[in-house]
Order: sequence, then structure tokens, then C-alpha cells
Amino acid sequence: MVIGEETMKADNFDLQAYFSRIGFRGEPAADFATLKGMMRSQLFTVPFENLDVQEGKVVSLVPEEIYEKIVERQRGGYCYEVNGLFAMALEALGIPYRFVAARPMTYPVRRPKTHMAVVATAEGGQWLCDLGFGSYGIREPLDMSGLDREIRQGPATFMLSRREEGEYLLQSLGEGDWKNLYEFNLSPQEWVDFEPANYLNSTHPDSIFKKLLLVVLQTPSGKEVLVGNRFKSVSGGKSVELTLKREDIPAFLQRKFSLR
Repeated sequence: MVIGEETMKADNFDLQAYFSRIGFRGEPAADFATLKGMMRSQLFTVPFENLDVQEGKVVSLVPEEIYEKIVERQRGGYCYEVNGLFAMALEALGIPYRFVAARPMTYPVRRPKTHMAVVATAEGGQWLCDLGFGSYGIREPLDMSGLDREIRQGPATFMLSRREEGEYLLQSLGEGDWKNLYEFNLSPQEWVDFEPANYLNSTHPDSIFKKLLLVVLQTPSGKEVLVGNRFKSVSGGKSVELTLKREDIPAFLQRKFSLR
């Protein structure tokens, strides 16, 4: 693929190998059932992680290298990588989609639109798909026509609204309060448009990805999260936390997240 195209293709992409990597079962088709099943399967098997950034690397946006990293080397990645891989599968299946640029709102100060998500079209509807927003992210495709109502997805609850200026706002419910996650609009983005944001996230000293090790794996009943040396497992509304010694982190990453 030439970076700069709107669609996401990689010369080495193999749909069956991708399905094997994420544990997807069933007969794939260009329909909502496949869209939902594929998103959930990837979320539960491919961790959100920033190991490369922590090692001083700039994350590659070359599609073939993303595929090789996640599918062949059994790694994870952050938003551009995991959503990019998902888009490759949508492309292979013939499910229409577009990339959208989103402004993260989980920071104490206003941030640029450095997050990337995917809006797919299936069975006449538009669905927000995002596999790369860490521990706060949605867990299955979110109906973009269902505005201003609580949307329960397993143990999490979300709401999508639309502001007067045309921006969509995604929120999550936690401890009785609605938390802003990010805002975006439907202006289509080309893959190359995310190169500046990727470089910022990979290199800027104020980037959360530079500051802390972050690993998140969603599970059917909750999530498992490693931030720095603190691990938290949430399942069925209950949580278990522990603090790791620095020297124990590599073995823990391999044991808990199959990362090395």
C-alpha cells in the first residue's frame, strides 16, 4: 500500500490468518454480525499496548509492518495499529468504512485530535468501531443513530451525543458520573493524515505513551490493565490490584498478556 490512500490494504494481509489470531469463528460476511463478532474477538485477544514507544521507537504506520507485528508476532498496539488492522479486515470483507480523527478528552487540558477511530457501514447503519482507546473504550460497534441514550455493552455503559457544532461526543458512565472520552466528526481522513499525531504520541515528552507503560486487554466480563507497575483486573464488578517490581514486569507481560 502507498501511504496516503483512504483505504487500508497490506500486501501481506491474510484474512484467515487474522481470524486465527483473534479467534474469530463462524462464516464471515459483509454484515453486522461479522462486524460485531470480529470487533469483540479482536478486543479480547489483541492487547492495547505501547511497548515500542516505551523502548524509544516511533510506531510504524506501514500497513504491512502493522500486520506483521500483530498477526505474525502476536503483539498488540495502540489506536492506529489495532484500528488499522481492523480496517484491513473490513477492506478484505467488503465492509465500507472511513477513518475519523478524534479529540481525546480524558486529559485535564484540551488536546489535538490525536486519536483515530473507524466508522463502518453495515446493513444500512453507521457504526462507531474503536479497538484502541485503552481501558475506557467501547466494547462493540456503537450505533451512531442512537443518540442521547444509555448504551450498555457488557460491564460498561456509554452515550453518544451530537453537539450543535456537529461534533459527536462519546461518554462513559462511571461511579454515577458521565466522563467525556472523545469528540469527533465524520470528515473522512486518509491514512497519511495520522502520521503527525502518531509521531507526537510516539516521541513527545508529554505523551502519556512516553511517560507510562500501558497495556489493556478487554475480557468478556471486564478488563485487565497495567499502568506503569500497577496491575488491575476487573471482572463482574469486582477488582483485584497489585504492584509489580520493575524486574518482574517482563515475565508478567508474557504470562498475563502473551507479550514479549
